[in-house]
Amino acid sequence: MSKRNRTSKIEKWIKEGRGSGIGSEYKPWLKIQDVSSLGRSTRLKGIKTKRQHEFLSDLERNYFYITEFSDFVIDIREQFPLLPLEETSVIANELGIKHPTDPKTGELIVMTTDFLLTINNGQGVIDVAHTIKMKDELLKERILEKFEIEREYWHRKEIDWGIVTEEEIHKTMARNISYIHDYFDIRDYDVFREMNAQYIEDLSISLMQRLLGTNDSIRNITNEYDKDTHLPMGSGVTLFYHLLAQKIVIINMLKPIDLEQPISIITVDESKVKKVKYG
Repeated sequence: MSKRNRTSKIEKWIKEGRGSGIGSEYKPWLKIQDVSSLGRSTRLKGIKTKRQHEFLSDLERNYFYITEFSDFVIDIREQFPLLPLEETSVIANELGIKHPTDPKTGELIVMTTDFLLTINNGQGVIDVAHTIKMKDELLKERILEKFEIEREYWHRKEIDWGIVTEEEIHKTMARNISYIHDYFDIRDYDVFREMNAQYIEDLSISLMQRLLGTNDSIRNITNEYDKDTHLPMGSGVTLFYHLLAQKIVIINMLKPIDLEQPISIITVDESKVKKVKYG
């Protein structure tokens, strides 16, 4: 195989814009179809970015949910390439570490970092790079060698880099966010699609009032709500999840959301209802 053919895929992906752009314009370097992942690959529509995200494992997906829900994270770029390839090649040589290669061709491959996050830390906007790995994987010498290349690459960019394991990703919180994630935009659901914005606001406030000061289960509250408002069964749960996704209703996300149990509400912010764009 000629060198030209070997490098054509990298050149093609760069021309496609992979690994470039921010927000909705960003294109991941790797897509699900490009990688045989040991975990379960997932595609999810981002709330912050309004684009499709590509995750190669359950752990990456769970970390995405946590970062998506964070008030400090303003952009999420997954499968971010360490380009140019020559830079990681030089770093590998300097460290005396074998650069990752394509197992079929033996050619150098473009390394990636799982997440490049843009964060507003209250003092300014910064980028941080995070690699997601199961803790047991950190016992493997070859993986640690690759991380050394990655760490040095980001060090030269003056960007903080770190490893995140399953111990830093709260599984219950990630699961809770996965339940409510798709309810961020209430207009995605037929019963609310053609509703007047003021009516949705009134319905939201009415449900919040019912949620406060009761020991009844969420299921019972929302079922009764559906009957009283003459909405299709399940509409109250949809609206409840929407209020959680919009952080209009705040609960302890570290405890499982169980519709069959009462739920403890920390705060309710009715002022946020008016800020949500329903029109």
